[in-house]
Amino acid sequence: MTRLLPLILILAISVYAFVDCARTPQESIQKFPKWAWILAILVAPFAIGGIAWLLIGRSRGLGGPKGGRKKIIPPDDDPDFLKNL
Repeated sequence: MTRLLPLILILAISVYAFVDCARTPQESIQKFPKWAWILAILVAPFAIGGIAWLLIGRSRGLGGPKGGRKKIIPPDDDPDFLKNL
């Protein structure tokens, strides 16, 4: 059983990172596009891609992407603006 523990840990990190990356919106992903992160998670050996995703690929906190900037939405696409018309 102790021989399988590292393999199970590597598999768990890779699966978690893959699902987390797949569910994360593109606006919250840092450094590379989503497809590159998914490819890195699947191809990199020993869960290196998954660990990299967890450490640097996704943004942390509730503020969204780094910089704290809110995405600018034009008035004709903003539902809050349109419902006040």
